[in-house]
Amino acid sequence: MDLLDGISPRHIKRPILYCLNQKRNIAVVSSTHEALWTSTGMGTLKIHSTGLDPTNGGVVALLSFMGFTVTFTCISLAPIAGHVVDDLNGSEGAKSATVMLVTIWELGEAVGPHFIAPLSEIFGRYRLYLTMNTMFIVAILFAALSPSTELLIVSRALTGISVASNVLSPAIIGDMFVPEQRGTGLTLIMFTPLIGGTLGPIISGAVLQTLGWRAIIWISVVMASICQILFLTFFQETYKVQILRRRAARLSLEIGGVREEQASYGGHGQLGTLDHAPSGSSTQLECSGGSLTILEDIYGLSPTETGLVFIANAIGTIISFIISKVLLDKIYVKLRARNNGDGLPEYRLPLSIIGALTLPPAVILYGWCAEYKLPLCVLVFAMIWLRASVMLASSPLTAYIVDACGIYSASAMAGLISLRCLAGAFLPLSVSHLTERIGYGGGFSMLGGLGLVFALIPTLVFHYGAQWRQHSRYTASNS
Repeated sequence: MDLLDGISPRHIKRPILYCLNQKRNIAVVSSTHEALWTSTGMGTLKIHSTGLDPTNGGVVALLSFMGFTVTFTCISLAPIAGHVVDDLNGSEGAKSATVMLVTIWELGEAVGPHFIAPLSEIFGRYRLYLTMNTMFIVAILFAALSPSTELLIVSRALTGISVASNVLSPAIIGDMFVPEQRGTGLTLIMFTPLIGGTLGPIISGAVLQTLGWRAIIWISVVMASICQILFLTFFQETYKVQILRRRAARLSLEIGGVREEQASYGGHGQLGTLDHAPSGSSTQLECSGGSLTILEDIYGLSPTETGLVFIANAIGTIISFIISKVLLDKIYVKLRARNNGDGLPEYRLPLSIIGALTLPPAVILYGWCAEYKLPLCVLVFAMIWLRASVMLASSPLTAYIVDACGIYSASAMAGLISLRCLAGAFLPLSVSHLTERIGYGGGFSMLGGLGLVFALIPTLVFHYGAQWRQHSRYTASNS
């Protein structure tokens, strides 16, 4: 079905990736008009749909399941890391090894996106997802069979490096859905990983006391293998540029003797910079909010009891999921209508602003609960509040990046994820030293104040982001 007629090739604002021209037939891939163009005979072009199915809920469910598996694998060892190190060493292990076993994953996950994202914009989402999932399964097997703490730490780093879902899943949602329909899909793929992070500690605490810690890793192997089988069976390429490259190649074979030209556009689509996008600082604070030391050392909870307390995170996640699902797309559509039907990526940010503003009080309350050992129910309430605020602040950021960066969204997500993972690796260490000096109340109050400052970022981007994005050729057209 023709979508638009009568557009001259000179109206294409972005570089053409492929141009196949013979006998007045042209196949073009453009970052502004992601469709198949054919000549009408007078120097004008017709645009044809790429044939993507915007209602493929099965793909969203599959991406959500993979996100659940990744987070479960990451978090499940956190509350039992000390027991794992002690078992491998045959005695009480060093505290540094315990901390490294947990945080090394985040360091690996900060490295992986920098090559996963640009490679997906060269070879497509399908190949990269399957390749990285295979590496992910091999790394988990390595962890399950590791005979020493050192090898287990190395395997955890490799597992973090091979995580592709955090980078590619939002980009795939952006490939499949139009802006006003992306909110629900993006909320789902962010909701299920948080559920995995909640169930992981609960299950690991129970399994540790019955089957041992290696059984927890084997559960991850099984889930990751199921994901890989489902991807091989049901998943197809969604990246528009790659789809049209294949169609252009088939067209060149059909018409014969066609000259192919590829234009450079900054390292095959790798995003150079997105200086004015939100940095995800609100999400970073969640790393300190889930401190297991508070639950085990101050409240004296066992690993199993600690895992059960993490149900509070599930409750907070569900609350924020409902709010995001109901309001994220509605707010976008309403603001677009006020702007004469012109939807801007910045219209995703109102919920993020609310979440960023409600997060600092939750962090402060959490710290003072630990300082005075307030009743556990108050601490649980603070955890629910904190988790709801974190997701409310972070979910719209993903939608904003997908909308603002278009076909470059994978590379843009790589920058956001790397910053978040580096914070997840190093911020807990900084918080530990801070609370030792001035106590939990003072330390978390400082974090809350810092979070309030960072809350200005989505506010400023909401008001001025459309102007700032014009300074980047990768985002200038998405206004």
